[in-house]
Amino acid sequence: MTGERGQASIEVVGFLPLVIVIALAAFTAVAVHTADEQAGEAAEAAALALLQGGSSAREAAIAALPESTRRRASIAISAGRVHVRVRPRLPFPGLAEHLAGDARADAGPTAR
Repeated sequence: MTGERGQASIEVVGFLPLVIVIALAAFTAVAVHTADEQAGEAAEAAALALLQGGSSAREAAIAALPESTRRRASIAISAGRVHVRVRPRLPFPGLAEHLAGDARADAGPTAR
């Protein structure tokens, strides 16, 4: 009985790194998807503000982002076009820049 218990313990210890890697990959995929969705929502809000002639498209984009995401976002507005980039919150900081959510919206030729 002792040999079987020992083997099971070794199998669990050997399997644990694989479980950790799969969990990190799943977490990363969810964080990247969330950042992409947030960037899209912010870009759309800014474009709508441009179309409605609101005071600030940048403020609309910032308001569309969750407060915890605002410092990880960059917003560029030029000639009726909006570009929002949101870095996901990842345990690997260098990877966040490469996997950032990126969205563009165009307010069209009628934008002010």
